[in-house]
Formats: sequence, structure tokens, C-alpha cells
Amino acid sequence: MKMKAGFSLLKPVVLIFIFNLCFYGSYQLTELQVCELCNGTILNGTAVGQFCSVSAGRIDGRCCLKNDNTSDPEHIIGLDLSNCSLTHVEDLQGASTSLMIDLSLNPIVNISDTAFQGFIELNYMILPQYIVCPGGNASWEKVELKDGNRICKGQKDMCNQTGQLSINCPENSLCAPYGPSFFECSCADGYRGYKCLREGEFPALQVFGPLGASTVVISFLLWVTQRRKAKPL
Repeated sequence: MKMKAGFSLLKPVVLIFIFNLCFYGSYQLTELQVCELCNGTILNGTAVGQFCSVSAGRIDGRCCLKNDNTSDPEHIIGLDLSNCSLTHVEDLQGASTSLMIDLSLNPIVNISDTAFQGFIELNYMILPQYIVCPGGNASWEKVELKDGNRICKGQKDMCNQTGQLSINCPENSLCAPYGPSFFECSCADGYRGYKCLREGEFPALQVFGPLGASTVVISFLLWVTQRRKAKPL
């Protein structure tokens, strides 16, 4: 019965491995779903197709992938969901690295306010002419109607000055763009806590040290208990 005790110790490791595997798989599936939201592939003559060609990208379904030899070597830089019979646009987070998105020729009724939250690189959008650009005209450098489409160009920075102290954020914090009409605040160096009111670094050792030590002690006690219950063969 000694194997039983050993197996019980392996359970947490196995569960963590399965969790990480499932999480990674779900992330990959999200990107795949975005590229396969509509049948067919990007055509060379379309706006996204031309952009992909100029950017030396690779077409995969309705996505243009960029290979730039970095730690994230292949990511989506263009998404063409034109003429896909879409009525709602809610979750395209798998394509949050896109620079260009085409949603034209769709009977879109509604676009969620948070659909493009986190799309900090998005710089060019093509929409049906009756759909307002994400965040409104104030979120873009230029908005124009052309060939029955609304074109949104040049996403504006919602902060006064990226990476600098901003009146949009609490005192002692920094503002950074986070998609059309969105921004996020992070504490400046030397500040932390609610509204960045506390000075000094987060006391990670004091907080996580006792927690880690207690986890080790509890794990050891459980291991000893399991060994006592196990009967020798």
C-alpha cells in the first residue's frame, strides 16, 4: 500500500499540469476561433489582404499573422470579417494584437462597448457606414465615409501623454492607452495600494513568506499522515 501514499502526493502535481494544459489550450482555441469565425480566407485584393502582403504576413483563414522572430513569434496583425453575416460584435480578444480590422458588409446591429478594450495597436477599421467607430469619433484621428463604409483611422491616445502622470488617473499613478476610448492606470515607481496612496514596494516577502511556509508545513503533515495510514505490503 506504499504506492497509495505516493499517488496521493502526485495528485496536486497532476492537477496543476492539467490546469496549465487546459489554460494554454483555451488560449490557442480563442485565436483559432477568431480566424475561423467566417468561411473562406482573406483575398489579396481586399484592404486586409493588401496590408498583409505589404507587412510580409501569412494568411490563416480570416487572419493575417505576423512572424517577427520575437518571444511571441506569430501573432494576429490583421482580421478580415467582412461579409460574414455578423449581427453582433462582442468578443474578438483573440485578435487584440491586430493593427487592421475589416467588419464591412455585415448586418451589424450592435457592437459591445468593451469589444475592443485592450486593442492598443488597432489603427485602422472598416465598418458599415451606419456603425459608429469604437469609442466615437473623438477616439480617432480621422473618420470618413467611403464606398458605403465608415473608416476609422489612427487610434488616439486617451492619456494626456503616454507613460506620464495624467489627470485621468489618481495622483502618483501613470496612464497608458488600452484601446479606443479606454485607458488604464498603474502606480508610479515607489507607490502602491488603493489609488497608489502607499509609498514603498509591495511587501511580497512578508505576505507570501508565511503563506509559503504554512503551505510547506501543511503538506508535510499531510504526507506524514498518509504514510501512517498506508499499510505495508
